[in-house]
Amino acid sequence: MMDWNKLLSTKRHSQELVEPISAARSPFHKDQDRIVFSSAFRRLQDKTQVHSLIESDYVRTRLTHSMEVASVGRSLGANAGQIVIDRHLKGSNFSPADFGHIVSAACLAHDIGNPPFGHFGEDTIRHWFQTGPLAEGHLDELTETERNDFLEFEGNAQGFRVLTKLQNWRHNGGLRLTYATLGTFMKYPRISKVGNLVEDDFAGKKFGIMQSEEDLFKEIASEIGLLQRGHESYWCRHPLTYLVEAADDICYSVVDIEDGFKLGRLEFSETEDLMLRILGKAPHRYGEFKDKSEKISYLRAKCIGHLIGEVSDIFADNEQAILEGRYEGDLLHHSSNATIFTEIETLCKNFIFNHRERIQAELRGSEILTSILDALFVANLEFERSNQDRTKLSPRSNVILNMFPEKDPTLSRYEWLLEITDFVSGMTDSFAVRQFKDLKGFI
Repeated sequence: MMDWNKLLSTKRHSQELVEPISAARSPFHKDQDRIVFSSAFRRLQDKTQVHSLIESDYVRTRLTHSMEVASVGRSLGANAGQIVIDRHLKGSNFSPADFGHIVSAACLAHDIGNPPFGHFGEDTIRHWFQTGPLAEGHLDELTETERNDFLEFEGNAQGFRVLTKLQNWRHNGGLRLTYATLGTFMKYPRISKVGNLVEDDFAGKKFGIMQSEEDLFKEIASEIGLLQRGHESYWCRHPLTYLVEAADDICYSVVDIEDGFKLGRLEFSETEDLMLRILGKAPHRYGEFKDKSEKISYLRAKCIGHLIGEVSDIFADNEQAILEGRYEGDLLHHSSNATIFTEIETLCKNFIFNHRERIQAELRGSEILTSILDALFVANLEFERSNQDRTKLSPRSNVILNMFPEKDPTLSRYEWLLEITDFVSGMTDSFAVRQFKDLKGFI
């Protein structure tokens, strides 16, 4: 069984001193600030959330989505914190706000590793590795786990690299967040190759740790006392991770249909009906609003507040099972509104996600990312061979490698493939478009 005293560790990577809990500004509050002021977080303002950035200046970007999720997560964390303190931590220095800061920090960072063009960007990178380097035998010298890191490329695992390695990379330490926050961030605490996944374990649905960060996460998991699944690099989630997931799910479910309505893809009547069904009845002041857009915005706010309360109750009811690693599924789908969320998912898939403008944007994104990956791969492969047999680089590859001014000739193939995915996944949508135009010679 996991122990809250360990789960709330303030230890930081490469820092021996354990920070005390301060009522004015706790270590977890500092985690939030470090994320907000990072360049990786700022780049989220120019990354697609669901809808293409060129469609409307109203809809959410990755940045606004992350801030909204963090807001919901802060409330969920504080609610859970009061429950945990009353049950396990009376007399400690922890406050409900500390829990809120941990969850909020993890929420702020939850999409920080996602590539340009939304989840479609992840799919494109996976497909490119499967049909390009893998098909041509260029991944044969990698271990199976190393291959899977690319063939199953995950923005979640990339996010852990950003937080622990890529930000402040010259100083070998990333943002140096507390282990409590890093553990809470880890939605899928396993490496890409695990032999025995636990059935119905949402934590094992994907992978969140690349081979390159496996030892670091082992250190974190040991420090905060995560339960290990068998003898593999596969653990139970940090309990607060379920709140990060719930905050994300709440925002997706409610905000997607609000955006769909405001983009004209969902009718007012069906959007209103879904939101009123989540609430169970119309709010007291609902009749005061006349404008349809204002009505939907008001209902969105009320739905989020309602779901925060419901999810907090679900967490309280299942805290013991979560600490023991027995909990199955996610919090939101244990809600009394679970069937409505399934209905929303279907509605969004049919009328929002498959809309003509989004399909066109994804086609452009596919061409852009594939072209960039092709060029970077060829240049790096030529560089590797030139160091082996002094083969001269092509003029194009020589220019492309200038993107990596401190190129290390001793890197293994796995390591320089990581450099490529680091570079591409760190791009904003606009930067990816500019790089594509440069590669194609467009003026």
